[in-house]
Amino acid sequence: MFLAIDRVSKFTYVEFRDDAGRMNGADFLRGVVSAFPYSIHTVLTDNGMAFADLPQNRTGPSRTYLGPHIFDRVCAEHGIEHRLTKPYHPWTNGQAERMNRTIKEATIRAFHYHNLDALRDHVLAFVSAYNFAKHLKALKWRTPFEAISLAWTKSPEIFKINPRHLIPGPNT
Repeated sequence: MFLAIDRVSKFTYVEFRDDAGRMNGADFLRGVVSAFPYSIHTVLTDNGMAFADLPQNRTGPSRTYLGPHIFDRVCAEHGIEHRLTKPYHPWTNGQAERMNRTIKEATIRAFHYHNLDALRDHVLAFVSAYNFAKHLKALKWRTPFEAISLAWTKSPEIFKINPRHLIPGPNT
């Protein structure tokens, strides 16, 4: 499970992939860029293989000949600054870690699933309900979507599209 959470609005995006490889990490970032209605300026990730090269390969001949990691190239395509957490310090990315725990407590530990597709469907439904219906104390009892809509009314120039186009409808 790949998870992205906006630090300000708490809007969450989740994708399931078969593995956590380089190409899946880059494809996930492309999905995040298309899912979020505003321009992303900074991404904070852990040091996993999907997001960064091994520390010993970040400089030197391999970097010179092979170029930057594919995730960094996708960041550059979209004008995003990529920051990494300190190795072995997962709490640095606390909001994502907390959301992972929330998803596990609300779905995986609470129910038995007959197959992986049922788990995926339930997690995606939970994240959609979280984004559009969960009122959060940190957002003055607004939902993440309401926080984004409020930001749209205050400064629409930072948005790529009208966030009201994200509202789930009968065909989503």
